[in-house]
Amino acid sequence: MVEIERDSRELKAIAEAIRLVTLQTFSHLGFGHIGGSMSIIETLAVLYGGELRHDSQNPYWMDRDRLVMSKGHAGPALYATLCLRGFFPNETLRELNRGGGRLPSHCDMNKTPGVDMTTGSLGQGMSTAIGIALGCRLNGSGSYTYLILGDGECDEGQVWEGAMFAAHNNLDHLITFVDWNKQQLDGFTKDVMDTGDLEEKFKAFGWRAQTVDGHDPGSIKAAVAEAKNPAGKPCAIILDTIKGYGCDFAEGIAGNHHMTFTKEQIDEAIEIATERLDYARTLAKQR
Repeated sequence: MVEIERDSRELKAIAEAIRLVTLQTFSHLGFGHIGGSMSIIETLAVLYGGELRHDSQNPYWMDRDRLVMSKGHAGPALYATLCLRGFFPNETLRELNRGGGRLPSHCDMNKTPGVDMTTGSLGQGMSTAIGIALGCRLNGSGSYTYLILGDGECDEGQVWEGAMFAAHNNLDHLITFVDWNKQQLDGFTKDVMDTGDLEEKFKAFGWRAQTVDGHDPGSIKAAVAEAKNPAGKPCAIILDTIKGYGCDFAEGIAGNHHMTFTKEQIDEAIEIATERLDYARTLAKQR
């Protein structure tokens, strides 16, 4: 139990580092997709903190695990993560949303080292992740494919067509996270298109599924471990999150999908994130 708690504290420190760097990246712009980036950070910390096989010096290593960030507008959080893992230098973060830069608003595998699939057209990430997972199996690879969907994205019929295909083909090396932050671009999901109980929906489509606290790295890590128990089925992990989590001027408010902010707001958010990181690192060092 002590080792599990220590590992969870270390992952929390990684998450706070990602959150800080993500906010610093946004600070150069004065606008951006803050809400959906903030809500997925703990999951990225778990994946790049040990669950997802990768090599920053060889981004196209054939035996790596793959990540499809289907909610491609959360690219800034992924960019911060990749930077911290050594895929590219810190200066590259200033290219976010810049014409001709390597960090476009939505993920692009042709521009950014470490990005495995171009995304942003919502719903399509399910299909591409399935193709990757199926291709890896046909190649005899034991690699896992991780997919991150938005809950609003689950309005798309393509998601559920893919869910049927994945279950029918027993793609048990496909692990899907749904960022259940209860908001989408133009409102709250319950008002725009109520998705209902996502865990039960995935189970009805033949998947294993569970719901966890999406801001608790320990719970996410345990869910991934459970998902890796061979069972002949793909697995869905529903992340109970808050859109904009950890950024006071964005957390949980309407209109936080893509928003503008003042220098004072982002400076304060960065200061708070720095304090959170310092505290998390202090806890991680405790024995």
